[in-house]
Amino acid sequence: MKWLTEDAIVTCKHELGIVALAPTQNLVTIEQRKVLVENNPEGRAITGCPNIGATIKPCTKTLKVEIGYSEFLRIHGQRVCLDTTTGLTDGTPPGVVKYTVHTPGQELVVEVS
Repeated sequence: MKWLTEDAIVTCKHELGIVALAPTQNLVTIEQRKVLVENNPEGRAITGCPNIGATIKPCTKTLKVEIGYSEFLRIHGQRVCLDTTTGLTDGTPPGVVKYTVHTPGQELVVEVS
């Protein structure tokens, strides 16, 4: 499982909705790009979701991460985000639409389980 960096691309399941990631730690980098840690993918804006209609709400925000934080590695006490990160969005139908990692932002560092 690869670590996520600030260059990761995370999308809603509608494929075009891009999550605006913002790193919150400066200590650990991979190729001078900050590693993402616990809570970075949560509560972030999603732009470009094409799921639009009369009674349909597009994905505009990420909710809590369901899986994808390292159980072994932490930076300042926060778990490292892995390329398995996934959770729900606020899009319709509620409780169904997820966000997932499209690319981790780096190809060098992995966690072996």
